[in-house]
Order: sequence, then structure tokens, then C-alpha cells
Amino acid sequence: RSCSFTGFSTVQSRKLAKSLSRSSVRSRMSLKPPKAYNSLQKGALIWDPKPLQVKKIFEALKKGLNEYLEAHQAELDYLSGRHKDTKRNSRLAFYYDLDKQIRSVERYIRKLEFHISKVEELYEAYCIQCRLRDGATNMKQAFSLSPSTKASRESLVELYKNVQECTEDMCFIEGALEVHLGEFHVKMKGLVGFARLCPGDQYEVFVRLGRQKWRLKGKIETDDSQTWDEEEKIFIPNLHEKFEIKVTELRGLATILVGVVTCDSINFFTTKPQAIIVDITELGTIKLRLEVLW
Repeated sequence: RSCSFTGFSTVQSRKLAKSLSRSSVRSRMSLKPPKAYNSLQKGALIWDPKPLQVKKIFEALKKGLNEYLEAHQAELDYLSGRHKDTKRNSRLAFYYDLDKQIRSVERYIRKLEFHISKVEELYEAYCIQCRLRDGATNMKQAFSLSPSTKASRESLVELYKNVQECTEDMCFIEGALEVHLGEFHVKMKGLVGFARLCPGDQYEVFVRLGRQKWRLKGKIETDDSQTWDEEEKIFIPNLHEKFEIKVTELRGLATILVGVVTCDSINFFTTKPQAIIVDITELGTIKLRLEVLW
């Protein structure tokens, strides 16, 4: 299929190369320096964009933002209805307090609408760069199969630069999109182990999301309740990383690995708290309960 591109003339390929160069996202968008983004910190630039993963996160993020928008719009409609009723029948102080609430909700709705439009703008720019990179890659493969001439070699060099530039722009947009993912508030709800959990047992739970870590210790009390040294942790969502959860049992100076699991974060972009119950052991004899609020 790539051979069908060999009919392009050198002039046409150079025109495409110039078009690709002019389409650089950084020439059309003002992005912050790389150090502002999780995936671009400490010089660890990831030159491996993942369009399918970005698409899944974008769709989940947009759905969650629209859920928040609908909820606040419903709240605004309710307050507006009360506002009309209280204008005639209630005290002046209560009327002005209700008016203040309405203005606050309206401001939040405008922020949400701007947030959604910004996310859509970033993803649209990402898709454009992805298509340009695919086109340049196909042309590069086609030229590599054609007879080698000075003109074809020059075209290959130019196309290689364009592929690299589009890849770089995609990585920058991924970093910019991460800024708009919000926060995950993760709450510890305890272990469930039936006969496996006994009074006096001590456990350590280690949760990782990219470079973010949460290590907490807990103990099974005599009344079967559990005490943990921490109950909540805030994580910043990441486009490419999954939650990694490791549970170990503490026995004196020794530690025994109970189990390790990974958990995708795509389902957490929603208005309602999400309960997570994961099997720590292969047979499910010990489960970990968490709650995630976005």
C-alpha cells in the first residue's frame, strides 16, 4: 500500500513537508514549558505518544466534565425557581443570599464550559498532529522504497524531521492535556479477608501512580475493626500510568508479600465516588476496598 505514494514528485513532497512544518502546534498554541507537566519532568521527555490511550482518556474526561456541567445546570435551574418564588414571599436577606448562590453557580458553570472547550481544543490539535505524522510516516516509507536519488534523499531527510516534529508536538499536547485532568481523592476503606484477617495482624498498603506514592500501615484490632495511619491521599491523574497496588503483611522484622494488582483510572472520571474492591490474592481471599472521588 505504501508503494502507491511513489508517484509523488519531489516538488509535491517538498510542498507537503513545508505544510507539515507550518502546522507545528507550537507555532499556533502557547504551551507552558515542559517542566510544568508530569510526563515531561526532569528532562524525561517521552517521545512515544499513545493516541489510542489519549483518546480513551479524552472521552472519559469529557463525559465526566459534562456530568458535572449537567449537575450544576440542574442546581442552577432549581435555585432560579426558588429565586422567583422568594422574590415575592420571603425576607430580603434570604432573597439576596439565594441570589449570591445563583451567581456562584453561574460562575462555576462558565469555568466548566471553558474547561471543556480547552480540552476539546487540545485534543483537536492532537488529532491533527497525529494525522500529519501518519501521513509523513507513510511518505517516508514510500520514498525509502523508491530508487535512491539526491532529490529522494533530501525528501527523506525533510520527512524525517517532520515526523520528529509532529511526535514532539504530540508529546507537548499530552503534557498540556494532563494539566486539565483534575485530582483523584483516594480514601482507604480497609481490607476484607474473612478468615484470613485476625486480630493483631498488621499490613502495609503501597499505592503508586507514576511518580506519586502512598504508603500506609494498618492493624486489625480485637473487635475486628481496622486502624490506618492515613485515610486519604490526593493523586494527580496521568495519561499513561495505571494505579499499582501492593499489599504486604508485617510480621516482626519480616514482610510477606500478599499480592500486587494494577487498576486503570479511566472509570474514575465521574461525579460520583467510585468504590474499588480489588482481589489482592489470586483466590480473592483478601480484598482491598478503596474509594475514589474525582
